Parts: sequence; C-alpha cells; structure tokens
Amino acid sequence: MKPFSLLIKPAGADCNLRCAYCFYLGRAELYPETTCHRMTEETLTRLVRSYLALPFPVHTFAFQGGEPLLMGEAFYRKLVTLQKRYARPGTRITNCIQTNGTLLTESMAMFFAQEHFLLGVSVDGPAAVHNLRRPNANGDGSHAMVMRGIDKLNAAQVEFNILTLVSQSNVHQPLEVYRYLRDTLGCRFMQFIECVEFTADGALTPDAITPDEWANFIITLFDEWYAHDKNTVSIRLFDSIVGKALTGNAHSCSMGDDCRAYFVVEHNGDVYPCDFFVRPELRLGNLYTEDWDELWDRPLHTAFGARKRQWNAGCSTCPYIFYCQGDCPKNRAGHDFKADATQRSWLCSAWQRIYAHILPPLLQEAEQLRKQS
Repeated sequence: MKPFSLLIKPAGADCNLRCAYCFYLGRAELYPETTCHRMTEETLTRLVRSYLALPFPVHTFAFQGGEPLLMGEAFYRKLVTLQKRYARPGTRITNCIQTNGTLLTESMAMFFAQEHFLLGVSVDGPAAVHNLRRPNANGDGSHAMVMRGIDKLNAAQVEFNILTLVSQSNVHQPLEVYRYLRDTLGCRFMQFIECVEFTADGALTPDAITPDEWANFIITLFDEWYAHDKNTVSIRLFDSIVGKALTGNAHSCSMGDDCRAYFVVEHNGDVYPCDFFVRPELRLGNLYTEDWDELWDRPLHTAFGARKRQWNAGCSTCPYIFYCQGDCPKNRAGHDFKADATQRSWLCSAWQRIYAHILPPLLQEAEQLRKQS
C-alpha cells in the first residue's frame, strides 16, 4: 500500500450554490435517506484515528463537496483536536479545503490561519463571467459573496489559491480571466481545470469545451504567464510539468500512471476510488467495516488503478506520453467505469498542441533549476 491522501466529502454533495456545470450535485441521490448529509463526530474520529495510524511520511486531509464549509467552524476545530490526539510523533499533517468561499467568516479565517490550513477558492473570472455559471439557490450570482470571503482570508493572512473551471462561460477569455485573477485579486497561485462532461448517451454537455478551445486557452495563458510572470505566479499545470521533468514523479494525478493517489470518503464513511467515479458500482467499502489495507487491496481498486495504463494504441508512440499518460480516464470514457478506457481522450489533439508549444520552454526552465540545485 503506497501513501495516499484523503478527499473527504463531509457534507456529501450538499451545496449552497447551484453551479450549472457541477457533476457532483447528483451524487446526493446515492443517499436518499436524508436531504441533509453531514459527517458525524463518530465518523470523523474513526477517519482521523485510522488514517493517522498508517506509517506515511505525510498525511493529507483534503475537504471538498458539495460545499465543505456547510459543516461550520466547530467541525474543523474538532478535526484539529482529533489530529493532535492521534498523531504519532513526527507526523506531518496537511489540511486543505476547496470551497466556493461564500460561507467564510472572520472567525473561520482566523482559525484556518492559526492552524495553517490551505484553502482553494473557486473563481471563474470577473463578476460578469463568474455569475454566468455560479448562482446561489435563488438564482442570484455569487461573485460578490466570494469576494467578501476572499477579503476575510486576506485579512487573516490565510494561504489560498484560486481554482478556475474553464467552461463555455470563460474559455474564450483567457487573458481577461488571468489578468483579473493576477491584477484585481492579486492571486499568485492558480489552477485551471477543463470542463469535460458527457451525458448518459455520450454527448457533450452544454458547458463542456472542445479540444481547440482548451488548447487555445492554455497556449494563450502560457504565453502571457511566461512573458511576464513565470517567476512570480504559480500555475499548477506548468509547475507539474516542470516537476515531472525534474523528478519523474507526477504532481497531479492525471500525469500519473496509476489512478490510486487518494480515496474519496463520503459523509457516512463510504469509500470510493476517485472524485469523478463516486458511483454505486465503484463503492469500495466503508470505514466502519473495512480497514485501509483491505480497501486498498480490493480487486476493484486494483483494476481502477490499472485503468490509467490502458492507453489507446496510438499513445505509445506519442512524444508526450511521459507527461500526458493518456489523460484522465474521465476524459476518455466519461464517468462510466465499464466504458472502453482505451478510447483516445476527448482532449488528445488539444494536449498535443499544448505540449508542442509549452514543453520546450518549460524543459529549459527545468534544466536551469537542475543546474541551480
């Protein structure tokens, strides 16, 4: 069992926003016994105690949703109390929260700063762009609420980054989005992820982007970043490429050759192999009935990890396979685990254009770093 992190859904798929492109809201249907999904203190205790008992060099607790701040501040205070109680001497613990930012309070922000939480806040761009796809339950735009949350993080000096989903709302405005995050928000740590979702019959959803749109967005973004900000702004995709060039290790799961980097833990202790594949047929077990080593060794989990290496035959001769690794299986066959994993990624042609453009200068950056170290 190699080290893994946890992606915890303490409020399940519950959320105070109704983002048009969200694939996770529907996961609430897995637990129809209640409309309010909340992790109990008993489940949290079992999760923390069992995970910290594993002899890993670093234990990473990442909270996501839905909206994890629906749990309230007391939940995360209890988390830290339990971590301090059950941590072995020398244990390194990392706590991360991915949030829409609308529920942040001054007290929360001060606590997160004190306990060194890293937060990710979802922002799709300026208000006019962000509000297109990220309304609250009443249908009103959420941008102003997010900005108030970011103000609280800044005031408390909480470390945070911005996560931007690239969808039909912003894919044609890469410079406007980037400059807004960089100049208006003062953000220096960013992550851009692609919106690629399919309907049950295999058609693209309305918010999903095409390969050419993704390639144009990333290449335009790269040129602006490389010319002006490569030493002052961190963009995860570019950092991951340099990191893999230097170490050979994948710093993002899509660049790895095994889809077993983390476990998803639902509010009731159910465990799944991946955020994109929280489906009944992929439920690995529950923290109340299985240990971590049992979950890891499940044939279903082994098969899920191996799926990443089931490339299309053409991938083996691709000059970029070391970095791409066939792309995320979700981009090959949607969320259906039974679908053919050897299909080419929907974004295959995009990644070829992207790597052809950005890889040579990034490899030069990696070489300079190698010489300096």
